[in-house]
Amino acid sequence: METDLAQLAHDRFEIADALHRYAFGLDHGDADSLASALTEDCRFDFRPAGRKLEIDFPLLTGRDVILNGVLPLIGPLDTSHSVSNLQIEVGGDTATLYAYVLSQHFMPREGSHRGSEYALLMNRYDCDLMRDGDKWRFKRITIDNAWALGNPEILNALASQLFLRTKSKKIG
Repeated sequence: METDLAQLAHDRFEIADALHRYAFGLDHGDADSLASALTEDCRFDFRPAGRKLEIDFPLLTGRDVILNGVLPLIGPLDTSHSVSNLQIEVGGDTATLYAYVLSQHFMPREGSHRGSEYALLMNRYDCDLMRDGDKWRFKRITIDNAWALGNPEILNALASQLFLRTKSKKIG
């Protein structure tokens, strides 16, 4: 069977674009961009990284559940994601992607000034994607942590604040 190199190149570009839409969505709190990178039934698993970073984060299944679980946590932080070392295998209308994603997090509106709390994470992404028309979307995203600098607890602190706010709204 002959490989269509032009189609393979196009698929690889679109798969990388899915990861870039995902990262842009996280960095800019852009739900539409993030949603465009996910299948309706996507599984988002940060638990392997969470265990290493002592962050209790559940398995999230479904585009809306992911948007509602991830954007309120990451969105308020001053965050930037940078992707590298993409390894892409395409097989028809499915693909796997392995990549490194460097994510820098600062507390809201604190940026990188001296003494500010931050977390710098180098995470390994292990993903399955599906072709959806001429776009590719994540079916599964599993994130493991390779290393971390700073204080990943800022992610926990923000999650705790959000939980307490939500709980007090339900009580009140």
